[in-house]
Amino acid sequence: MVYITSWDEFVERSVQLFRADPESTRYCVKYRHCEGKLVLKVTDNRECLKFKTDQAQDAKKMEKLNNIFFTLMARGPDADISDVAGKEQAEAQPTKKGRGRKQ
Repeated sequence: MVYITSWDEFVERSVQLFRADPESTRYCVKYRHCEGKLVLKVTDNRECLKFKTDQAQDAKKMEKLNNIFFTLMARGPDADISDVAGKEQAEAQPTKKGRGRKQ
């Protein structure tokens, strides 16, 4: 198994793999704290795509990839994923104010 070094290529090929056979495609995330390594794996038993990183900023990218896969699973493999957002969408929701005195 060869690791894909480019994040964009990994996401593109992973989505293609899922759309080709959504019933048998699996997505696995493995994190080893002692090494500080994050490994993402997408496979359909015929082709295996892997991406390995030790960068903390790639965790946000992983969250966006999770949202893409959740969208594809919920809406179907032909769904448009251009509007899928990660944390930006959750941050847009209003937050509660402090514990001030009610009037």
